[in-house]
Amino acid sequence: MGRVGLGRALSKLGILSRARATEAIKAGRVRVGGRVVRDPLFPVVPENARIEVDGAPRSKSAWRTIIFHKPRGVVTTACDPDGRRTVFDVIGLEADGLVAVGRLDLATSGLLILTNDTQLAHRLTDPGRRLPRVYVVTVRGLVTAEQAAVLERGLISGTHRLRAESVTIRKASRRETHLTIELTEGKNREVRRLCEAIGHEVTRLKRVRFGRLEIGDLEPGQWRHLSRDEITAAFG
Repeated sequence: MGRVGLGRALSKLGILSRARATEAIKAGRVRVGGRVVRDPLFPVVPENARIEVDGAPRSKSAWRTIIFHKPRGVVTTACDPDGRRTVFDVIGLEADGLVAVGRLDLATSGLLILTNDTQLAHRLTDPGRRLPRVYVVTVRGLVTAEQAAVLERGLISGTHRLRAESVTIRKASRRETHLTIELTEGKNREVRRLCEAIGHEVTRLKRVRFGRLEIGDLEPGQWRHLSRDEITAAFG
């Protein structure tokens, strides 16, 4: 791994998330070689450094990856400057050392993966892999088959070209339409921007599948550990 900043080392080793590592270091809770270090950029070689957090020796954590049903009204960041509840607050101590694989915005619920394997996180968010993400969506108003086809062909929103891999109309009325939308690019707020571009406001949005991994019967706020075999089966 080479020499890196202490805050990054704690994150890379799966001991604390980057934000929580920075907080712990600045609070004087971290020692390196028996000495308190308060600088998150203090250089260390993670494999060789003798690191203690709150007086306990810490080394590389065992591989951990979880699937979490993110509730609405919860932010994905580890620390929110506005004091809003985060996914790490909901999960608790089990989230220490984990990073979220991508993000879901405040009003979006559903499947979120968290892991202490940074290489896995980078692999799953690599746009070149075009991993499918499937959402169930409710929008205001009636979406027609012609509009659904526009989303599949692609359109320009601002300076970006957006396109849904597939759009299925599950139920439609003048009041609202229920859709299933599959994406493969994962651009910021892509589902909402696609729907807004054809004149429909999203009122409910939930991610139900990522790769071949499905949220199943997990209720909002619930999570479970994933095995390496499940990750391989879902993402190759």
